[in-house]
Amino acid sequence: MSRLYFLPFLAGLLASSCTEPVSTSGMLMEPEAAPPIEIEVLSTRPWLVTGGDALVEVRVTDAARSLQPAGLRIELNGENVSAGFRQTGEQTMQGLLEGLPEGESELIASIAGVGRKAKQVITNWPITGPIISGPQQAPFYCETGDFRAVTGDSLGEPLDRNCSVASRVDHVYWSDLEQDFKPYLSSPGALPPPDLARILSRGRMIPYIVRVETGTVNRAIYEIAMLHDPAQGEPDPWQRSNGWNGKLVYTHGGGCRGGWYRQGARTGGVMRRGLFEQGYAVVSSSLNVFGQNCNDLLASETHIMVKERFIERYGVPDYTIATGASGGSYQSYQTADNYPGVFDGIIVSASFPDVTSATIFTVADARLLYHYFTVISPGEFSPEQQRAVSGFGSWGSIANLSRGAARLDPIFEPNAPPEDQGGEVGLDELRGILYRPGQGGIRATVYDHTVNVYGEDPASGKALRPLDNRGVQYGLAAFNAGQITARQFIDLNRDIGGFDRDLNHVFERHRADPLASRRAFESGRILNGGGGLAAIPVIDYRSYTDHAENGDIHMIVHQFSTRERLRLANGNARNHVMQIGGQWGFAPGNDDLGELFRSMDEWILAIRRDESSMPADLIVAANRPTRLNDACWDATGPERIKIEEELDYAGEGRCGELYPAYPTPRHVAGAPLANNIVSCRLRPVNRDEYRQPLTEREWAELQMIFPDGVCDWSLGDAGGAKYQGSWLSFGPSPVNRVN
Repeated sequence: MSRLYFLPFLAGLLASSCTEPVSTSGMLMEPEAAPPIEIEVLSTRPWLVTGGDALVEVRVTDAARSLQPAGLRIELNGENVSAGFRQTGEQTMQGLLEGLPEGESELIASIAGVGRKAKQVITNWPITGPIISGPQQAPFYCETGDFRAVTGDSLGEPLDRNCSVASRVDHVYWSDLEQDFKPYLSSPGALPPPDLARILSRGRMIPYIVRVETGTVNRAIYEIAMLHDPAQGEPDPWQRSNGWNGKLVYTHGGGCRGGWYRQGARTGGVMRRGLFEQGYAVVSSSLNVFGQNCNDLLASETHIMVKERFIERYGVPDYTIATGASGGSYQSYQTADNYPGVFDGIIVSASFPDVTSATIFTVADARLLYHYFTVISPGEFSPEQQRAVSGFGSWGSIANLSRGAARLDPIFEPNAPPEDQGGEVGLDELRGILYRPGQGGIRATVYDHTVNVYGEDPASGKALRPLDNRGVQYGLAAFNAGQITARQFIDLNRDIGGFDRDLNHVFERHRADPLASRRAFESGRILNGGGGLAAIPVIDYRSYTDHAENGDIHMIVHQFSTRERLRLANGNARNHVMQIGGQWGFAPGNDDLGELFRSMDEWILAIRRDESSMPADLIVAANRPTRLNDACWDATGPERIKIEEELDYAGEGRCGELYPAYPTPRHVAGAPLANNIVSCRLRPVNRDEYRQPLTEREWAELQMIFPDGVCDWSLGDAGGAKYQGSWLSFGPSPVNRVN
């Protein structure tokens, strides 16, 4: 059984400070002079330590001086903890601090004969969170009883109101006989199972045994998996498993609809044979599955905390790759940009830039169009005309994406058609407390789930929205191309309307709340691309679904929108590789995804070896493997043919012919490719904009429909808010706190 807990808001904010200077750009300020001895918290930022422990390194900076353990003294809050440190190099020592009190602690290191000491303030927060995502959502449904460990066992009932369980370690092995993982039970002197497979790891064959750690962090269930024979003893930061290549992959789950008020009963999946065969450790958590948590800020916080757990138990990985599809791509992109250093490279598929802009704009417009075509003006537009107005490659995507707008709609109506439905929750137990107008209840929407960012309307308590369609000329490109008539264009824009806060259709266009829009831009909820993404390698691959008969939300245009944002923010997108139509697996003959991981490994390691003085973005571009390029596969003939050519939205080249990109309704209305404008700036209606003739009456009607003007997309967002940089906090940590 699972339990529903109503969590109180955080009672108070802990004081926090750090001696490490920070800025909203996430970069450390230059010190006046290099100190003779330094302290570095390896497991996380020193102001974001959680759970009472931290992996710390002490080092001397004088190249001529070696670090002698007998001459080093380390004090934590006045207590000598030097005995807990071990030498890891001639000039370095590391130790795992444990039992840190909540709040600030002072760590001081000194060396005999050196007058100047090193000091580091460490701020410790509860392992249950939060640290940067603001007050935790309530109610919150614990699902430890429904979660199955790798052995098939339930994690059992939670130990507290934060859905915690004690961490556990299980071992499984790959059975040659059953071609599946089975529990591995070992005892001294016992023979291994007769069906135990062996795997090639780092040039030698080892038993195919996987160690899986499961526990809870930040109210999420996490899993950590790596090749490891328990006969070697327990791994730790200084004794790594012989089966681990020292590199980490963080996996993610997709979705969004229904992703709130719950812990989740699965992670993004850590039992990845293809990754084990390359030697990777794999980590994930239940709050990094967007179908269980559609909040990228909370996902980023969980990334930070789970990776901290990994480092404290297994050491600092050589690098970390984020990977995931659809909702997993949101998390990979946004954490990489907004919290640089958590990931060193990302490999994503079926991608979007973020939830807040490209996805939500598109599903909201699709619902408006579907309602118009089926309720307001049925039969007035042919299916092909409807498709032209939407821009989609498939007419079925209008209805499909209208259903996807359920993530914005708080009201569940038992008899509503799926295209007009809302109030989606992932657990039946939450249905009875869903929001009803005039009665209250939980609001199952992206905006309400991210209310800590967007703020709430003081009168109603409903979340504010960065959602706007004022001045949008729906179907503009279709009209100019002669695909719809002037009468259709005018009627559509007169009657399409907008949404109220409960996503009811209303005659007026909806307008964004200025605070929500400002927060979305400033904090990176709308992906900027100029933070950490400016200087890490990105591989964005996909299968093609734009022509799916029943529609599909994963349109290739979103991939090009991301690339355009990188170009706008950084002047180029040379760190962004796109591939389409591959066989995305790891098995021989089906190993295009395996090749992407091998290429990413080569790319990251080459960047690490580069000692040039070039800017970071140029170093990334210069070290991309020569075999890794934009590409697509032509499968129209008897043999698959890989075509390497630069992919672009205009569809030039053979890849553009095979896999054409289609616009969203916003693009048809004139929005830029980046699709990153919430509220457009308005200009007077200009008759010269229209390529089809308008009668005087029709021209007068258009002016009446848009009395304040139409979108001038070239002027950017009307709010003028700018990205404020990385490592921002919405509390309780006051470091880089968003106002």
